[in-house]
Amino acid sequence: MAPVVPKSGDAIFASVDRVNAELFTLTYGAMVRQLLTDLEEVEEVNKQLDQMGYNIGIRLVDEFLAKSNVSRCVDFRETAEVIAKVGFKLFLGVTASVTNWDAEGTTFSLILEDNPLVDFVELPDTCQGLHYCNILSGVIRGALEMVSMKTDVTWLRDMLRGDDAFELQVKLLKQVPEEYPYKDDE
Repeated sequence: MAPVVPKSGDAIFASVDRVNAELFTLTYGAMVRQLLTDLEEVEEVNKQLDQMGYNIGIRLVDEFLAKSNVSRCVDFRETAEVIAKVGFKLFLGVTASVTNWDAEGTTFSLILEDNPLVDFVELPDTCQGLHYCNILSGVIRGALEMVSMKTDVTWLRDMLRGDDAFELQVKLLKQVPEEYPYKDDE
């Protein structure tokens, strides 16, 4: 039997069922708007979006691993490339660029030129502190935690705030050793 080869982001994207992009974008926008109404404080909305993303990420990683046939990444650099080229393509239909590595190889940036979550979005002046796509930082943080990587994910640049691209910084805080719930009986 031939070894299982990981699929590219484009191959996976072509083979999965998709939801209408406009419906997805408008539904996400309605959710953010409702959070702004319910929570009133922009910083609380940022926290809630991050927590929602985290909860999605811890579940989404199973689907990602099942559909992509990606094996264990050998290092954090390979993990970054898989997130950028396969993960973003699979779930959002876009790819990201991996840049700005630090000397230790524990911090990098993901640059999104295109972000389907922000189609039709303009932030009013009252929401300038809002990280509209903060759900993405939570998704990445949650998914990486499920594969034993404790990370901090923050927004550095945001096109909704006038920047030229969307930039997420991912910092590896610690590699958590895998623990098995049961000891082997001898």
